[in-house]
Amino acid sequence: MSAAALPLLRFEFFCATDTGRSRNNNEDSVAVDETALLAVLADGMGGYNAGEVASGMATSFIKAELGRWLTEATAQATDADVRRAMDICVENANRAIFNAANSNPQYAGMGTTLLLAVMRESRVLVGHVGDSRVYRWRDDELVQITRDHSLLQEQIDAGLLSPEQAAMSQHRNLVTRAVGVEDTVLLETHLHEMRGGDTLLLCSDGLSDMLSDPQMAQLLLDHDALPEAAQALVDAANDAGGRDNISVILVRAHANSSSARGWWPFRR
Repeated sequence: MSAAALPLLRFEFFCATDTGRSRNNNEDSVAVDETALLAVLADGMGGYNAGEVASGMATSFIKAELGRWLTEATAQATDADVRRAMDICVENANRAIFNAANSNPQYAGMGTTLLLAVMRESRVLVGHVGDSRVYRWRDDELVQITRDHSLLQEQIDAGLLSPEQAAMSQHRNLVTRAVGVEDTVLLETHLHEMRGGDTLLLCSDGLSDMLSDPQMAQLLLDHDALPEAAQALVDAANDAGGRDNISVILVRAHANSSSARGWWPFRR
């Protein structure tokens, strides 16, 4: 069945972020624009409070700029148009963070991972930089649909480490790509089909480092409502040690029984 023939979907959003058990401040940032069907998550890094600044700049900039473009864009905007808009907005956010880091000594070296998901009728455009992750929950199966930009992932790809060895590594948080660290950044984007009942899980490594994929899958199986599922994920990460900030965005696709051409989000 072609993408054009798939039924339109409506989307429900819920987001949560938590400082965790070991940190005094939260360097994660989440943002959702339900009108634009946009979700953004960032996990900042840097000196004292600088990571918090970088992640906040990234999510607020992209929600404002890309959200406005998506809201104003007509239905005739193609997926390629949306990809270009994503690239441009991320590049502009990268430049703003890079310039701030280089003009303020207290922000030197700051940067952030980035996830963004744009829902489009029966599909989603996912963009990512760094090791924050997007998973898809479908038919009681959780599948990671992004690939970490990290030293560990490169070592796994090269056959130098097994996934099991990587899970025990002391270098789990060394990213090979981040927003704001250099004057340009490459956003990796992918297009994925969405079906009614699918749920996207966007998360920082404060969740994925604390819980295995099977543990996260079990929590999603046990908690159907998005607010309860998000809280269960955060609580479980904290119970496992909460060594980092924990952020979660859940986006669920619902089959649209209306014959109307449009689609709409649920409100929290």
